[in-house]
Amino acid sequence: AHKGSQGEVAVIGGAPGMSGALWLAASAALHQGAGKVYACALQAAPPFMLDQLPEVMCRPLHELALDAPTCATVCGCGAGHAVSRVLKPVLEQAPRLVLDADALNTLARAVRGRQAQWLGLLRSRHEHEFHTVLTPHPLEAARLLHCSSSEVQADRLGAARALAERHQAVVVLKGSGSIIAAPGQISHINPTGNPLLATAGSGDVLAGMIGARLAQGQDAFEAACDAVYQHGLLADQWATQHGTTRNALTASQLAAQAAKAK
Repeated sequence: AHKGSQGEVAVIGGAPGMSGALWLAASAALHQGAGKVYACALQAAPPFMLDQLPEVMCRPLHELALDAPTCATVCGCGAGHAVSRVLKPVLEQAPRLVLDADALNTLARAVRGRQAQWLGLLRSRHEHEFHTVLTPHPLEAARLLHCSSSEVQADRLGAARALAERHQAVVVLKGSGSIIAAPGQISHINPTGNPLLATAGSGDVLAGMIGARLAQGQDAFEAACDAVYQHGLLADQWATQHGTTRNALTASQLAAQAAKAK
């Protein structure tokens, strides 16, 4: 084995004021065993974050071969509106893709704009045997379904299935009892996790964990199920070790703990 045989993860995000999300996802991918991790910041990354993750390589998007079969792309972590500049080529090129946060919000807005073709590109990815995972929380899911978050929460299983069928992709509907749905598959309800995960950045960590598994060859449904389970298990283990779910588990601590999940 060598680093090239363990897959590559390219994380795209980090708009001004939100670079932490980029580094949390990159850190999680690194700790989950990806051979190489690239951070494609939509702004210059703060130097202190570079010091914290010297193993992560900073590259502009145009220097990366997103279409490489062993490359997984995680797009949207702290990306803001700037993600609209890169979403089309990412949808067209990346054979293994996790869409999170602002990438999902941009797709939700695209249905009524000039970029409505992006939804067609997303749906057509399965025809090219591309692997795609969407990771919305309930509000992001509601935006994609054009309903309220309370409606999503009233029928979480139905909402996850509807998104999976509509976009022909694996969907992780995050929350208590996260649901993993995929077209033609029996949906999974994840049994792990606790309120320690209700903190900023924990979703970015999950996106990086899924990306690492995709890069190492797992299919989208398996990668999503495994990562969601391990993500929740880390929080459960933390609660057991500390005797409570009230002691804070920050997203950066969660990303560092991700190495133990392997």
